Amino acid sequence: MVMAAGLGTRMRPLTLDRPKALVPLAGRSLIDHVIDRLIAAGVTRVVVNVHAFADAVEAHLKGRTDVEVSISDERGALLETGGGLKAARPLLGEDPILVANVDSIWIETPGRPVLDGLIAAWDGARMDDLLLLAPVATSLGFDGPGDFHRGADGRLIHRGADMAAPFAQAGVHMLSPGIIDTWPRAPHSVFAHWMEMAAQGRLYGEVMEGVWMHVGDPAARDAAESRLALEP
Repeated sequence: MVMAAGLGTRMRPLTLDRPKALVPLAGRSLIDHVIDRLIAAGVTRVVVNVHAFADAVEAHLKGRTDVEVSISDERGALLETGGGLKAARPLLGEDPILVANVDSIWIETPGRPVLDGLIAAWDGARMDDLLLLAPVATSLGFDGPGDFHRGADGRLIHRGADMAAPFAQAGVHMLSPGIIDTWPRAPHSVFAHWMEMAAQGRLYGEVMEGVWMHVGDPAARDAAESRLALEP
């Protein structure tokens, strides 16, 4: 699932006439960058939620003939990350799903595809959710104190009152859709569910290799474009 319903307020003025999903980066829209990565990992169908500039997103996605696209329509109300997943539940099937934000872009280490590593680390018997983590020290466009500490077994603990944590949640995670069945239909963030999972020892993280770029505002978009221009 690609989360593309956000208002993109931090990306203004680039989002005054378009959704964040369609903001260009190095010649391609943000959502195309994300879908390209998903396809490279073997994904054949994506569910995309829409709200802001929903018609424009749908029209753009009709041009993607290399993947099946289903739309989760949030035109009536923005449901946030948790509510968006709940609304899309009928479209998600029963296999583990990758969930990706449109503002999460990365440069991979050759021979080490990021999503392949996340998929290989999935173990539904031990995990309720597996988060892609990026080291704060090597990330671009992320100005927060970090999100999680990671144990030797991969379990995650939120930084809580700590001033900093070494890893940021890199905008991608993997979970079984059945976990969503008990979630409320009201607008809410997935973060509260993560905290419950962490308390039960069932929230895990996989540290990515490469350079993660959080493209959340115009300055971060420009920095990511400059960094991508250095790639061969």
